[in-house]
Amino acid sequence: MGEAGPGHELPLRLFAAFRAAVDAVHDDLAAHGHPDLRPMHGFVFQAIGTRGTTAVELGARLGVTKQAAGKTIAALEQQGYVERAPDPRDARRKAVRLTPRGRDVLDRSARTFARVRAQWAEQIGPDRLDALEADLAALAPGEAFRLDAPGWFGPDR
Repeated sequence: MGEAGPGHELPLRLFAAFRAAVDAVHDDLAAHGHPDLRPMHGFVFQAIGTRGTTAVELGARLGVTKQAAGKTIAALEQQGYVERAPDPRDARRKAVRLTPRGRDVLDRSARTFARVRAQWAEQIGPDRLDALEADLAALAPGEAFRLDAPGWFGPDR
């Protein structure tokens, strides 16, 4: 094995791999009628999920203010990705749900991430990729899918 590089290179390489996967998803989404979506929207769609949420809950999951969540919801609603409806758990609140167009984004993204994973397995070998995933799970224990990246990258951090 070669000599290890400077310590700052590892997180940058991890981020570059993450970005390559996300860029592949967004290239596919753009080619299939979703050119205006950005990586942050993936976190939003995951935080809304298949059951929906409220603006307050969305902001908390994303680590952003209720106002920032509301602004994002309004933009996605205008583009036809989400809709607001009475919350079945509390009639005083509005639930935010994915529309069929929003669910298409989630389905398409999942297929593209699977294709990227298969390409990586072909490139470095499935055993090495499995080991890499296991090693990353050991290095970053806890919740596998943290959705608060938008807030974490925000100006208040």
